[in-house]
Amino acid sequence: MTPTRGKDARDQQVRRFVRQLSREERMLVVLKRNLYEGDWDGMVADLKARLEGKPYIFRLASRITDDLERIERLRNYEEKHKVNISDYVEME
Repeated sequence: MTPTRGKDARDQQVRRFVRQLSREERMLVVLKRNLYEGDWDGMVADLKARLEGKPYIFRLASRITDDLERIERLRNYEEKHKVNISDYVEME
């Protein structure tokens, strides 16, 4: 397989993954990119601070524990496939 073909196959795989993301997952990816400069750790710290009643940066409308689980799933995918899914996700 040529390097270009490998990249094309990976892009197709990521696009398939992104198509099946829930609206909440898409929102988290967009927030990660726009508010947290692409950093899952900053977003997770913010959500955990909110859970603990500490000051936090951004108020998310969805349930925090659900968002933390979604973030873990998205982060794991990015690490496993060495991609940034923010490059593939747009809010509708």
